Amino acid sequence: MRDLGFEKCQLKFEFGGSEHQEQKKFVKFDNSIILGYLKNKTILITGSTGFVGKVLVEKILRVQPNVKKLYLLLRAPDANSATRRMHNEITGKELFKVLKEKWGADFDSFILEKVVALPGDVRFEDLGVKPVKLMEEICNEVQIILNSAAITTFEERYDIASEVNTFGVLNLLDFAKKCLKLEMIVHVSTGFTCDACFPAYVCGERAGMILEDSSSMEEMAKKPSKYDLKLQEKKLVEDKLKELKALNASEEDITSAMKNLGTARAKLYGWPNTYALTKVMGEMYLGHAKGNLSIAVVRPTMITSTYKEPFSGWIEGFRTYDSLIGGYWKGKLTGIPVDPMAVVDMIPVDMVVNSIITAMVVNANKSRKNIYHLGTSYRNPLTFSDFNNFMFQYCTKNPLLNENGFPIKVGKLKILRSMEAFHLYMQIPLQALKFMNKEFDQYFQDIYANYNMKIKSVRRLVDLYRAYLLFKGIFDDTNAEELRRIASEKYTDAGSFNFDPKCIYWEDYFMHTHIPGLAKHVIINQTQTKSALNEQIITSCADITGRNEYNNGY
Repeated sequence: MRDLGFEKCQLKFEFGGSEHQEQKKFVKFDNSIILGYLKNKTILITGSTGFVGKVLVEKILRVQPNVKKLYLLLRAPDANSATRRMHNEITGKELFKVLKEKWGADFDSFILEKVVALPGDVRFEDLGVKPVKLMEEICNEVQIILNSAAITTFEERYDIASEVNTFGVLNLLDFAKKCLKLEMIVHVSTGFTCDACFPAYVCGERAGMILEDSSSMEEMAKKPSKYDLKLQEKKLVEDKLKELKALNASEEDITSAMKNLGTARAKLYGWPNTYALTKVMGEMYLGHAKGNLSIAVVRPTMITSTYKEPFSGWIEGFRTYDSLIGGYWKGKLTGIPVDPMAVVDMIPVDMVVNSIITAMVVNANKSRKNIYHLGTSYRNPLTFSDFNNFMFQYCTKNPLLNENGFPIKVGKLKILRSMEAFHLYMQIPLQALKFMNKEFDQYFQDIYANYNMKIKSVRRLVDLYRAYLLFKGIFDDTNAEELRRIASEKYTDAGSFNFDPKCIYWEDYFMHTHIPGLAKHVIINQTQTKSALNEQIITSCADITGRNEYNNGY
């Protein structure tokens, strides 16, 4: 416990009028420590049901029990529903087991005192907080806003994704400007918001350094005829919905049309998917409408399981490359279009959370906007070749079982250096099976149909990640490195908020932390049979667009 800086202080806690003497050691509170800044702070957090959001909530409550209040904005019709959602999707999760062990029987009282489940929605004015009196009370209390609300589904409906990822940011800024004691806003974005990242999607592969700035967004904003996004994109969505309703389109047809619209708009502007485009537009608004607010933008790359805190290997849902691991482990994915020496940029979620807290403390009360890339490609690169080797080693030592109870044997993932080679690789066996089926009077029809379905699933998986698989950029993290330096010089407990990518030993992380964590927390459910387990993996891989709400954090 010493490395977390818990020492020299015995605290008294009061819950509902009763006093509890805690013989626990906590850090001495002063301005020379990060925990000192968090003491007695009132924080509003959006997106707390998401992967990053709930890890952030757990970290704050675990390391600084003297935080004054956490308001968690949750989509719910009333306070009781919001509280139930908070328990079911946040505090009731296994992630909080360390905190529960620490507080024991007092855990529920601690949560009741420190956390408020706040019904609301970033899509609406004043974040949907009602009545007005409650909204005003919160505006008089909140000192920090941490915004991680997002629709992370790559192919979400354009109207839904833009409402949250884009226009939700404007609503948040308007609310922030009413907060009289506000010291800081931290906005969680994504490293893949720079248009320099994805010309690969329209005109070849991208290589080179991706800078920690918003220059590309500023260039977009200077072109109102093409990029007046607030007016143009909002009107486009409204007109499309009116058109569909006038045609008496079914809800299914409306959903399909709005998804297609998002994909088309993303491709038009050079982005790989609706998620990336709407996050970019949100960041644009953040920069142009911030006024005198202090803002830090944290841009993680691909977020993976916890490195150390609150325990190693915790993860929720298939996170980006995890779907490839699942498909490969099941034996469904045998080849992939990628440069074996391309860098796979991943960052553990607890490091992302540590960077958020550090950025919040270092930049508080400073009227500026700083951007931080949180990734590993620059200071601790992991090649796809190494990723493939680690995946092969683990999955061969720990095979899944097929429907007959026999181990699924996997070989090294075949590396195909172009999409054309990949499609040819997938098509040849299918064409051969089709020929045999025809020659033998449809004898192999069931096998052919089943294989064809699996091929479509794998193609969908690869097409969805196409831009990321072909991506060759490196994320500059000069600002993040400077943030680490400032924190280490100014705060004696900076080591407890480590986000240095150089400390990750990739083989150990994948073999003993990430893939075992993925198996335990996502793939393997203690109540499932092996057959049900295998079905879960392939279903999750096929439904990779992230329909499960916990993938979104909204």
